[in-house]
Amino acid sequence: MNSQIKNSLKFSLTIAVITFVLAAIFSVISSSILGEVMWMIGLVIVFLIVLIGVIFDMLGIAATAASESPFHAMAAEKVHGAKEAVAIIRNADKFASFCNDVIGDISGIVSGTASAIVVLQIANLFGEGEGSSIQIILSVILTSLVAAITVGGKAIGKFFAIHSSTSIIFFAGKLISIIENKFKIKVLPKNKK
Repeated sequence: MNSQIKNSLKFSLTIAVITFVLAAIFSVISSSILGEVMWMIGLVIVFLIVLIGVIFDMLGIAATAASESPFHAMAAEKVHGAKEAVAIIRNADKFASFCNDVIGDISGIVSGTASAIVVLQIANLFGEGEGSSIQIILSVILTSLVAAITVGGKAIGKFFAIHSSTSIIFFAGKLISIIENKFKIKVLPKNKK
């Protein structure tokens, strides 16, 4: 097996493990938080989860659409975030896989679970139990609304990701620069010449 296939398999296995761990963490956190708050706050949390998915989807697409060349001069002048932007673009496949597949898909799954919890809370307000007609109607409405906002948001995000990829990746590079320099957390691999 050549090294590219080995690296691809290693990355796929790593991303699967990371996805499992993050999905479990996000599910536990969102379920425990939603179980303790009013349904209106729960609804806001559901839409925040959807927004996170849309933003990360946009970041992943911007990474694949961006060009390195605008960042080389900035990196030479030691502009914060430029070196990280180059690293994002050079690792666009992995960056996009993490943003779109890991965070984006987890957000979709967790928002579905969170929606179900909110539906149960609203149905309980009406004194209706599990399987009631009110719960079914609320479930259909909320699931459809979340799906519409997710798909619509991702469509808008794709437009901006393609047409403003340089500024989006530069912003992401600045954030990563802050995380790596201030908090000493390694996010990106070192640039390969």
